[in-house]
Amino acid sequence: QVQLVESGGGQVQAGDSLRLSCAASGRTVNSDYMGWFRQAPGKEREFVGGIHFDTYYPESVKGRFSIYRDNTKNTVYLQMNSLKREDSGVYYCAASPTVRRWDSPREYDYWGQGTQVTVSS
Repeated sequence: QVQLVESGGGQVQAGDSLRLSCAASGRTVNSDYMGWFRQAPGKEREFVGGIHFDTYYPESVKGRFSIYRDNTKNTVYLQMNSLKREDSGVYYCAASPTVRRWDSPREYDYWGQGTQVTVSS
């Protein structure tokens, strides 16, 4: 079993930066596919990036968001720059030993509880 705990959310202004953390426990996730998703009220969960041995981002965040790992801490980070109001939502990290599609929430076995990000203009 893997437990994931997100942290680092908060309320920021448009244009600000924020770094979210996803700390894993139970076993190492250094070889897992790690995904970041967000969900706004009334909307479906949306993929915002992932990391395995490479990284993958959707067009909506490419160039603004970056994901990296610290294997010594069993932690994955989501660095978000140039935040926009539409980036607001609950951000979740997810893990799976393998995925067929990065952007499908159903591919991931383990999820954190989420952390709220609110961007105001």
